[in-house]
Amino acid sequence: MHPREGWQPDGTRRTPDLSRRQALRRGLAAALLAGGGATMLDACAPYLVGPSNIPLPRPNHPVRWPTGTNKPIPSGLKPETGATLQVYNWVAYVNQACVNSFAKKYNCKVEVTTFNTMNEALAKLRAGLKFDVLMGATIDVLGDLIEGRLLQPLNHSYIPNITQAWPDFQNPYYDLGWQYTVPYTIYTTGIAWRKDLVPLNPYALKNPWREMFFQPKYKGKIAILDDYREAISLGLMMNGIYNLNTTSKDQIDLSRQTLLQLADLVDMQIDNNDYSEVPDGQTWIHHAWSGDMAAAGEYMPKGVNVDVVRYWFPRDGKGPIANDTNTVLRSASNPVLAHLFVNYLMDYPIAVENISWNGYMQPINGVTPELLVKEQILPPSLMSTAVVPSDFRRGVGELQLPADADALWQQAWLVASNGL
Repeated sequence: MHPREGWQPDGTRRTPDLSRRQALRRGLAAALLAGGGATMLDACAPYLVGPSNIPLPRPNHPVRWPTGTNKPIPSGLKPETGATLQVYNWVAYVNQACVNSFAKKYNCKVEVTTFNTMNEALAKLRAGLKFDVLMGATIDVLGDLIEGRLLQPLNHSYIPNITQAWPDFQNPYYDLGWQYTVPYTIYTTGIAWRKDLVPLNPYALKNPWREMFFQPKYKGKIAILDDYREAISLGLMMNGIYNLNTTSKDQIDLSRQTLLQLADLVDMQIDNNDYSEVPDGQTWIHHAWSGDMAAAGEYMPKGVNVDVVRYWFPRDGKGPIANDTNTVLRSASNPVLAHLFVNYLMDYPIAVENISWNGYMQPINGVTPELLVKEQILPPSLMSTAVVPSDFRRGVGELQLPADADALWQQAWLVASNGL
């Protein structure tokens, strides 16, 4: 799952229809896993990763994607005139003011069409829907997009603002030479809590991933993200395992068992409403995304200062980190404008304006925690939600898994979340 999944056009999240924690369901799920694993694997099949011949990029195994006959557009072309740039993006994932200023600068129209999941986006692109730009493409689907010939290689002459991006993203391991992608947002997964209600300091704990959650005195006030990769990763880190792309059944099973133990101990909630539940005190400790918690000030009850909300990500970087990319689609009817648009969003002042609304940080030089506080985009107490270059270099990516391993992760989460 992506932190923008489940959002509505007005920028709020959909409320889950059903409780995810029911003991009888958990017992039935466990029984099925023990005696009918093949059935569960079949049920997960539509959500498995792409063909096994697609490379799986890793920091220690970078990938330079082929271009073949799929060539970039020529240099020196003028922007299309009288055009309507078609942008395909997650819901509530770009500042409309930035879109409007681009349209004004290049004397064009821009239409933003939204999707709720990356699976939805991929399915519609494969079905023939045509757009110029795909925003927020997650790095775990790049192989599918490129092998499916849905993206066109970039002509770098139209994208000079790449020099404003962190050096890491000018030659990223998942797309050596940035042939198909430019960076968009970057975020971490950590722990949010109400400091006035929970007098714990994760920076002083040996293993905050475990010790912040295994707290029976806060029963009913603890929540984890409803996301199979994030949740199983949390269970792994609770046990000191930081290979968040493990294919080991024993490790995945250990994570599942740990999450079930946690559920029994604290009656944990499972949802993605970290951004609102911690500010309003519905939950006191929440497994959380940094970009969500950056907006906590907007959800504080009247009279409660945002300073009581805190967010922790390990100082040594040993935690989940992710980034999204912007791409130009092969179906683009306005490819020059498409290049100029992805370039525009990397311009420093535009990036700052976008972050001020979006909440999710962009890896642009000069965009620092101190700047975001100075510009009153972040309260000082939530500077930890900002990402710095060393986080990307040291953090752990939850990357595309081989299909059989992905099935194990999904099975484990099916049991732990009582999702039958």
